[in-house]
Amino acid sequence: MTRTISNELLELKLAESLGAPVPARTRRDLRLPAVPGKALAVIGVRRGGKTSFLQRILSDHLASGEAHERHLLLSLEDERLVGMTAEDLGWLLDAHLRLLSSVPSAGPRTIYLDEIQLVEGWDRIVRRLLDIGDTRIFLSGSSAKLLSREVGTALRGRAMEVLVHPFSFRESLRHRDAEPTTAWHALDLHARAALEHALRDYLATGGFPEAQGVDVRDRVPLLKSYVDVMVLRDVIDRHRVTSTEVLRRMQRHLLSNPAGAFSVHKMHNALKSQGLHVGKDKMYEYLDHLEDAFLVRLVAMHTDSERQRAVNPRKAYPIDTGLIQVYERGGQQHQGHALETVVLLELERRGYAAGWVRVGADSEVDFFAERVGAPPLLIQVCLESDSETTWNREVRSLQSALEHYGDSRAILLTLDPSPPTRPLPAGIEWRSAADWLLTDG
Repeated sequence: MTRTISNELLELKLAESLGAPVPARTRRDLRLPAVPGKALAVIGVRRGGKTSFLQRILSDHLASGEAHERHLLLSLEDERLVGMTAEDLGWLLDAHLRLLSSVPSAGPRTIYLDEIQLVEGWDRIVRRLLDIGDTRIFLSGSSAKLLSREVGTALRGRAMEVLVHPFSFRESLRHRDAEPTTAWHALDLHARAALEHALRDYLATGGFPEAQGVDVRDRVPLLKSYVDVMVLRDVIDRHRVTSTEVLRRMQRHLLSNPAGAFSVHKMHNALKSQGLHVGKDKMYEYLDHLEDAFLVRLVAMHTDSERQRAVNPRKAYPIDTGLIQVYERGGQQHQGHALETVVLLELERRGYAAGWVRVGADSEVDFFAERVGAPPLLIQVCLESDSETTWNREVRSLQSALEHYGDSRAILLTLDPSPPTRPLPAGIEWRSAADWLLTDG
């Protein structure tokens, strides 16, 4: 592959990147793998905060005394770099290395390549840098499979992933300087009620950084524009989708039915009855692409049987609860499903793999979650526990699940700020959702 971009433009991009001030960014609760010699692949949904996370890392390194010149953050989504090749990128990085020959060493060289998937053949450049050593490398991208596949194969196990979702509840509070400094059990009832109210607001607003504090009249079109760009650029353009109407209908259905079971077979039949003909295999591909772009998260039934996992529908959750209000139908608030979505995303942030559990013929437990080094979790999410019928149903489901997963920690999560007056069976604990979301435990 040959060069496509002039030296003058690449030199300008280098100068702009090194001269740009580093903005103050909200600290994220993300753990960086501490494995020497690995590139770190920062992946996540568009506009979810990946670039800001890289800027925060850069800022922390500068605060520790490292020279700014030794940190190069390149935004490869710059329209001037369209068509950039691996040779262009290699030339720019070599120019940076030449520049460093006159800069006193104060820490290793650090390269941040933002939206790396836009440069074809990028893996050759990263592999060369890793072979040379003495360079920390951060990669970012909006496609899960693109980075996962290419990092896993092209870099031959020499990279690890860091997943960045939109702000968690705790991060959203921190973003507006409202994060509590006192543990939940030490807060008075007034403070707990205030946090519970903040959580209800978060369920509607979501965690996209740019949407924080924005009036709903502006937030809804803002978030809709995010979805439109994700679907167009990360699905239709990237995967050359031809049946765009089918894809759009799938996207709208998934986002308007948060925490709902989704069956390709049923939707295929519904589309067929409306005169839209597309193969089931193609629909499975489209579903895969939507998850690949981080627009939705899919949760399969937890079972040891591959057949049962395949024949039972998966539940679909939006990547952010703010999207629910954009696509809700009939004025429904979906607060219970929004809370369930928040819990799933928090489990992902904490490194858990989650599935849903069928209990008997007509009841379920929302999540069975596993993480290496921690006991499994059975979590039932309930908006409020005032109703005796609701309470009995949710508790019975957890009790039944515990008969099969006896080594699990069973938790009933509700929005109530104070413990319920009803007694709980042995082996089941109640947690306020706000408390659980603010405490990693």
